[in-house]
Amino acid sequence: MTLAIDPGSTESGIVLMDKEYTPVFFDIIPNEKVIPIIALEIGAKKPYTVIEMVAHYGTGMPAGKDVFETCIWIGRFVESLTQMGLVVTTLPRQTVKLHLCNSVRAKDKNVIQALVDRFSDTVHGKYGKGTKKDPGFFFGFRDDVWQAFALGTTYIDLKEKGEL
Repeated sequence: MTLAIDPGSTESGIVLMDKEYTPVFFDIIPNEKVIPIIALEIGAKKPYTVIEMVAHYGTGMPAGKDVFETCIWIGRFVESLTQMGLVVTTLPRQTVKLHLCNSVRAKDKNVIQALVDRFSDTVHGKYGKGTKKDPGFFFGFRDDVWQAFALGTTYIDLKEKGEL
C-alpha cells in the first residue's frame, strides 16, 4: 500500500492506493484532520508514504504565506507519520511532472491527461472519470486528489525501478 499526500496550506489531497495503483481511499481533507484520519483509518495498514515537497522552481517569484503554511504542514505530517512507524519519503512536484509527462513544464491538466491515458484501459476500467451511473477508474477524483494520485504513481514506479 502507498499513501500519497499533496499538502496545501489549509487542506490536503490524500490517496491510499494498492500496489496495482488502484485507489482504495481518496479525499481532500482539512489539514488538522489528516493525521487523525491516517491514525484511525490508514496507519494500521502500514503504507509507504510519500508527501509532495515544496521546491524552488527558479521563477524569481517571491514565496507567499500559503507556501510557508504548506511547509509547516509538511513538517507536521512527516513528524507525526514517522512517529506512527510509517516510512515517509518526500518528492518535489518537478519529479512527478518529469516522470509522467517527460517535462518539468507540464501543467496540472497535462499530468491529469497522462494519468487518464495510462490507466484508462480494459485492465483498469472505463475511460476517465465516467459518471455516477457508469463510473470510470477516476470517478470522484477532483482537484488535489489528482495530484496526490500522480505523486503516488510516480513513487510506486520509481520504487519498483530501484530509483528510491
